[in-house]
Amino acid sequence: MDLAALARHSPQSVDDAEREAAVIAPVVDCGDGDALLFTKRADHLGQHPGQMSFPGGGREPSDADLTATACREADEEIGLRADEIDIVGRLDDIPTVSEYAVRPFVSRVPDRTYVPDEREVAEIAVLDVAALTDYSNYESERRDHPHYGEVRLHFFHVDGYTVWGATGRMLVQLLELTTDWEMPPEVDRVVDPDADYPA
Repeated sequence: MDLAALARHSPQSVDDAEREAAVIAPVVDCGDGDALLFTKRADHLGQHPGQMSFPGGGREPSDADLTATACREADEEIGLRADEIDIVGRLDDIPTVSEYAVRPFVSRVPDRTYVPDEREVAEIAVLDVAALTDYSNYESERRDHPHYGEVRLHFFHVDGYTVWGATGRMLVQLLELTTDWEMPPEVDRVVDPDADYPA
């Protein structure tokens, strides 16, 4: 991954959302290539249960800024300490169906074992960037969304996990900025608004 490319990116901000959140997109140097660390959200959570996400969460009044939010949440969820986080850039803010604006920070993090907080995180998955950029592991669909109109949903299937939703949108931009991967121009299918998700 060419993480220096993130410094050349001017991220778009969402300033009118009801609630703010922030995540760390953790890049792990595994020796034989880069990987990205994801969490699988616990099934009992009220919002997005069981989905793959980057470590992070909602901003608290005590957070100085959204960087502090991302670092605090990453520590709470997987034990990633603030002094281990080397932020190299930002992606565009992502509005979500739960009325959050999520700010993704991309960071280098150590290649070590992380411990999930079982109250929020069911699993931690470290997925190779080489696999994420393999087009045979990617598919997308177009459907009408009740809030956003026609949307394109992205699905990355690697090692039995599926990254999609807001995290899938972040991943598309991250890969396009830092690798040779490009989003295919055409979707794989167009589906009804109430169709089941493949994840």
